[in-house]
Amino acid sequence: MSIPHPDGAYVITTLYSVPDDAWYLELDLVAGQRTLVTAIVPDEDPAREPTVCFTPHGPDVDVPYEIMRWFMDQVEEDIRTSRSWMTLRPELVEVIHHLRQEHLGVVSDDDFPHVLAQVRAAVPEADLAAVLEAACGRRPDGTTIDH
Repeated sequence: MSIPHPDGAYVITTLYSVPDDAWYLELDLVAGQRTLVTAIVPDEDPAREPTVCFTPHGPDVDVPYEIMRWFMDQVEEDIRTSRSWMTLRPELVEVIHHLRQEHLGVVSDDDFPHVLAQVRAAVPEADLAAVLEAACGRRPDGTTIDH
């Protein structure tokens, strides 16, 4: 996915790296077709923190503050949406992380009753909906949540 800046000189390219279990957001200079900054936002492992890397190849490029702020606002939004479950209580994060690793974020209709019973046994009823949404994108009634 690409998000162009209104001035047209810069674009943010967003992609997901399956081997890294992370979102990559790249700030690109359109004219030179050159990546200037890459933000890496892991979304599976709570122990891994988001990072920002500057591309060392080629000549130095001055990036206006407004552009960098726009890029970092996009990175912040990506962190908020893809890592929000990591801000829950540690015991819930542990359950969610385990379920995401075991089921890779997708639970079939046939497996859902077993997963629901497993989650009910591990977390308080008040936290059930948040855990199921974060772990497999479902509500306690089994319906999927569209994001």
